[in-house]
Formats: sequence, structure tokens, C-alpha cells
Amino acid sequence: MVKEKKQIIGAGSPIIDILVNVDDDFLTRIGAEKGGMVLTDDATISKILKMILSPISRVPGGSAGNTIWGLAELGMPTAFLGKLGRDSDGELYRDLLVGKGGSAELFRYTDTARTGCCLSMITPDSERTMRPSLGAASQFSVDDIIATDFESVRHLHIEGYLLYMPGVVERLVAVAKQMNCTTSIDLASFEVVRNTRKQLLELLPQFDVVFANEDEAAEFCDAQMSHQELAEAIGEIVLVAAVKLGKAGSIIKSSSGIDRIPANLVTAVDTTGAGDLWQSGFLFGWLNGYSIAEAARFGSIVSAEVVKVVGSKIPDSQWPVIKQQMGLKE
Repeated sequence: MVKEKKQIIGAGSPIIDILVNVDDDFLTRIGAEKGGMVLTDDATISKILKMILSPISRVPGGSAGNTIWGLAELGMPTAFLGKLGRDSDGELYRDLLVGKGGSAELFRYTDTARTGCCLSMITPDSERTMRPSLGAASQFSVDDIIATDFESVRHLHIEGYLLYMPGVVERLVAVAKQMNCTTSIDLASFEVVRNTRKQLLELLPQFDVVFANEDEAAEFCDAQMSHQELAEAIGEIVLVAAVKLGKAGSIIKSSSGIDRIPANLVTAVDTTGAGDLWQSGFLFGWLNGYSIAEAARFGSIVSAEVVKVVGSKIPDSQWPVIKQQMGLKE
């Protein structure tokens, strides 16, 4: 009997976010390019944390993880494919997803590394500069990707950080196609695009949806292009190209043409997870047959809520409000 294909899975690095507030001078002192992401290790994160006097909070995170949790909150059946350590952080990550109605069946585990973490340094303008230490997530490999695990999967969402892991994205895309799943990828950061552009040129035509912010799209295409030109250039490669523009909203190129959707403007305290949660709203709409414009409107609604709080987790009390704004019935 063929399983009904309902599940949405995310593939990426399950990590714990370490959230701290810093100023621009602090980023200069540690040689960090504002808004960027550079892989590091636990020792470096510990060294930086010793220099920080502001309060520190720890919450489950990760790019694809944030998107999948958002989809779970919206009532979609979800799971996550990634590697955890056998530790308290791994338990926290797993239990949170299960608590939101997701499945833990696709998590992989290692006994030789701790669950990964990411230092997210938030400046007064709400921008975040990231220093991830992947830990257990770095041991995720092509051997962890099993075709039979995709029998009930209808859509696979991949975070671009996996491009640093040899053969992993290629294997994920091949299995998804074999199992008749649609696919999306988030380009992750301008550094990821800069370092893997040749790989992306070969891979992107195999995706249905590509998500990029303005910097990532400009790094892939041409920094001199307008927002519409960026969307159109990527839209020549894939079915749907969504360029996220922060306060300027989003611009999407698809078979229906160009859609420009405004952002829901709110007072932001932290942009961590804004793009990831925008993708939750968009994918919910796209996978449920809404128009591209309506799907992007959903993205704007969800992302506006996450920037009101520190970290990538929208309070439980706000999800009924979000659903009401989207026009969904509880």
C-alpha cells in the first residue's frame, strides 16, 4: 500500500541558538562582518561569550528548523532530517518539534559530538551576525539520507548551509526527485552563495522554489541588478524565485509573472528567523494551493510576528492571531 504523501520535511543543521545583544563596535573588535555567517567552533564561541556582558539566552534554532516549526504551528505534518548529539540540547530540540505536532522519526544521532549551536549577535538595528559551531550536525552525511524515509513526504525544504557538506544536497535532491517530492532551498547567507556559487549553478535548476534575501540574490546574480531583475534572473532557472527584501517586502517571479508584496511593518527588536518564518508562511500557502501573492502575504504576516521578539520562536499566544490574520480557521 502506497503511503499518502502529506509530510513536509526540513533538512539541515539542528542547532541551539545562543542569543546576545552587542553593538557595532563589538563586531569590529572581533573582526566580524555585520550580517554575515562564518563557521567556527565551541572554543571560539566560548571566547567571544566571555567578552559579552549582556544577558544570554538559548533556544532551539537552525534555518530549516525554524521554517519547519513554523509550518508545524500552522498545522502541517512535519519532520526534520538532521543529526543531534545524545545530550540535553538534543533532547530539547527533539522534544520541541514533537511538542508542536512534528515527527522525530528522521533525526539521526551521534555519540561523538555535542548538539550544534550558533552564536547570534544582535545589534541595535536588529541585524544579526552569526557564528555557528555545527557539532553533531557536521557529521550528517549522504549515508543518513535514505529513500524509503521519503515515502510519505510531499515536500523537502533544504537550508543552504548544507552546501558545505560534500554531496549532501546533491543526494537530497536526487532522492526527492526519485520519490516525487517537490523541493525548495534557502540560500542561507551571502557568504554561502559566494563560496558555493559554481555548485549552485548546477543545482538550482533542479529545485521548484528558491528563497534568497537581497544580498544572497545579488551575490548569485549581479549586485547592480534591481530587485525585479534579481527575481527574474533566478526565475529563469526555477519555477518560483522568492527574493525577500526585509522592510521592503518581497518580490516573487513565477509562471504567473512578477508579484510584489509589502511587508507588515512593525517595531523590530531582532530579525533572527525572519526569513525562515517568512518561508513557513509562503510554503504553507504554496503547498495548499493559494496564489503566489497570497502565499507571500502569509509570509509577511508570520515574519512580522517573529521580529517582535528576541530569537526565532513566536510565542504560543500569537499563533491564533497569525492564523486569524491569514484567514485560517482554528
